[in-house]
Amino acid sequence: MSEKVIVYSDGGADPNPGIGGWAAILQYGEKEKVLTGNAAQTTNNRMELTAAIEALRALKRPCQISFHTDSQYVRRGITEWIEEWAARSWRSKTGKPVQNVDLWKALWPQVQRHEIEWHWVKGHAGDPMNERVDRLARQARLAITPPDEVDENVPRLYLRASCKGNPGPGGWGVVLVAGGETEQMSGSAVSTTNNRMEITAALEGLLMSPPGAIIQVFTTSDYLYQGITKWIYGWRQRNWQKKDGQPVANGDLWQALDQLAGQHSIQWINAKGQNNPFLEDAAKLASAAIAIA
Repeated sequence: MSEKVIVYSDGGADPNPGIGGWAAILQYGEKEKVLTGNAAQTTNNRMELTAAIEALRALKRPCQISFHTDSQYVRRGITEWIEEWAARSWRSKTGKPVQNVDLWKALWPQVQRHEIEWHWVKGHAGDPMNERVDRLARQARLAITPPDEVDENVPRLYLRASCKGNPGPGGWGVVLVAGGETEQMSGSAVSTTNNRMEITAALEGLLMSPPGAIIQVFTTSDYLYQGITKWIYGWRQRNWQKKDGQPVANGDLWQALDQLAGQHSIQWINAKGQNNPFLEDAAKLASAAIAIA
């Protein structure tokens, strides 16, 4: 096994389950191969597994591989669980069929062809290759994602945030488009995080609309979008605690947003990857606000 290959893979679905995309980057010396794909109805885990399968299938000969994934499900499945699953005819210790068994069965022989070191990379933590493969997977998903319908008769709120450091000085920007008129607002904080600025932008933007208003809210923040459309229901039921009993990060702002959002009829739109002049204007407002933080 003289060939030494570096692999980065990623996959996801939005919502989960829902439309998904996956991507893998294979590097061998100065050569590079990029693979992507998508599925109309899938899950995060299935896309992560598919990315790993397709990456290994692309290698025609046995190789020494340094494999990087931000999925503990994939890494632990291969390094800790899969041999026992196979020995038990692909059933868990409780006797139930292994989830995603079709993909695990497809991945296992591919893994056995190679000599692989599995590395877990924390997602969205600044690793350049992880960030790159994440963008590719997202682009693959968006390629088959129907665009959200924008109702020109409904007020539209565009949110952006920026932060220099974590924590550090941060800013937020909001553009409200309603009835042919455009209103802008921005603000800043001396020491904050990007996530807190994203939530603050949503709070300040919604305060620009009267209670009971129907409004479309556009955000490029996965954190804000997933939080307000999915996670918040569990947080609320657990009295603003995570499943491990720890307080929800930015719980003060999430509680305020939960209360304020309940006073409106809101369609939340994940606009990550979209080219939109109003989002660009909001981003400029956020960046400019940092200068006076």
